[in-house]
Amino acid sequence: MNVSGTANKGETCKVFIVDDHPIMREGISEIISREKDLTVCCEAGNVLQALQGIAECRPDIVIVDLALEKSNGLRLIENISYSYEGLPVLVYSMHDESLYAERCLKAGARGYIMKQEPSRKLLSALRTVLRGEIYVSEKLSEKLLYKFIDRKNDNLKSSIELLGNRELEVYQLVGQGMKKRDIAENLNISLKTVENHIEHIKKKMKFKDFHELLRHAFQTAASCTD
Repeated sequence: MNVSGTANKGETCKVFIVDDHPIMREGISEIISREKDLTVCCEAGNVLQALQGIAECRPDIVIVDLALEKSNGLRLIENISYSYEGLPVLVYSMHDESLYAERCLKAGARGYIMKQEPSRKLLSALRTVLRGEIYVSEKLSEKLLYKFIDRKNDNLKSSIELLGNRELEVYQLVGQGMKKRDIAENLNISLKTVENHIEHIKKKMKFKDFHELLRHAFQTAASCTD
């Protein structure tokens, strides 16, 4: 299905918000409601609601949070990119851009902005993506350019890039101090699946044991909050 990513000049652009926190959706709606060229056409709290709503509302852009209840924002981005060609997605997430932004862009998103940013930057990101451009922070833009020019990255960062999307989620939650059983509940997967992901992470990142994985995951989490 082809969907136009932008409204005609002079028209109000319709924004669809996907976030599992009602208060966050209300906050984003309030910010957008003050703008003459933007309007919120629909909201959703999970992937199923989002896909149904997009078909009904036909928005010009979709704002997606990565941490959706019992699901994964990356999979939603891939689904939108496949099913609604031309419909731009802007990721608005608390997850550190250094770990997730490039993955989101590869999945089909047209921009990535962290929730810590002021509202004016969210509006700027929306308008940038609606113009058909890519939006990322200056810091991330420099990192991606450097990565393209000079492929030499430190071992920890480059090994993280070897992880699959679900493995990265598990790695990040381990770094937040979450127990395996809690990770399983958080991601709506079995404990055995979590343990399998941890084994794959250990092999890909060449960790001798879980304690070494844990230490590096803590280090990564700490570096992302600097």
